[in-house]
Amino acid sequence: MTSALHQSSIQSLPLLARGKVRDMYAVGDDKLLIVASDRISAFDVILDDPIPGKGQVLTELTEFWLGKLAHIVPNHSTGIAPEDVVAPEEREQVRGRSMVVKRLKPILVEAVARGYLIGSGWKDYQAGGAVCGVPLPAGLKQAGKLPQPIFTPAAKAEFGSHDENVDFEHVVQAIGPELAARIRDVTLRLYTEAAQYAATKGIIIADTKFEFGLDESGTLHLMDEVLTPDSSRFWPVDGYREGISPPSFDKQFIRDWLETQPWDKTPPAPRAPRDILEKTAAKYREALQRLTA
Repeated sequence: MTSALHQSSIQSLPLLARGKVRDMYAVGDDKLLIVASDRISAFDVILDDPIPGKGQVLTELTEFWLGKLAHIVPNHSTGIAPEDVVAPEEREQVRGRSMVVKRLKPILVEAVARGYLIGSGWKDYQAGGAVCGVPLPAGLKQAGKLPQPIFTPAAKAEFGSHDENVDFEHVVQAIGPELAARIRDVTLRLYTEAAQYAATKGIIIADTKFEFGLDESGTLHLMDEVLTPDSSRFWPVDGYREGISPPSFDKQFIRDWLETQPWDKTPPAPRAPRDILEKTAAKYREALQRLTA
């Protein structure tokens, strides 16, 4: 396996934060350098073992989708080369896995779109016939396609805690009815167009989450990662059927392995064997190759 970057170490810029996967640095007062490491999180726990090449896949896919979906909503991209904002000896750390982006005011709502019934949505449906307050027809199966995509937001949790599924009214109360409706409508349009495109490449996008921010004038921007294996469930069309959790091109693969382990989903996570890490890396690469070919 190729070498992996578990954590960046940029000394020429102020470090602002380290997330589950990304390290964030200040570039002046109005821009950020976001470095996608090879860390992987599952059930909101960061695993000790990184996935080599994962950060490059996340960055390349995000840039691909930002370009393809730019007609729907502005995004945080600046087009500035990351190598130009760090010291010469740090360029290798950022090459291929980083973006220089606008510094926005984040909206603390995870904007989730679902086209299929899986994961926490399937559990919610089994419990009450609805997902995030959206009632659904009776008799749907696990991984079943929904009559139409639905907006199922989540409240962002503190680092290390689980995000919580909420209903649309919660979003209205948090950010106001106008912005809530705008985010819902943009989320569903982004998902619908992306899912239609991915289907032509043999991939089903079962669900995905977007993050948004506001610039100084209050204009809504798409930000963070977009339609990557970390933020989405990608299923191969030829491996899909209802009633099971389909094979996937995303971190559901390592989640499924973790579900077989004696683990209570609190740190530390079990150490993944080498073949699981290698197969996960291969699934990320295949998603990139299929979608961008």
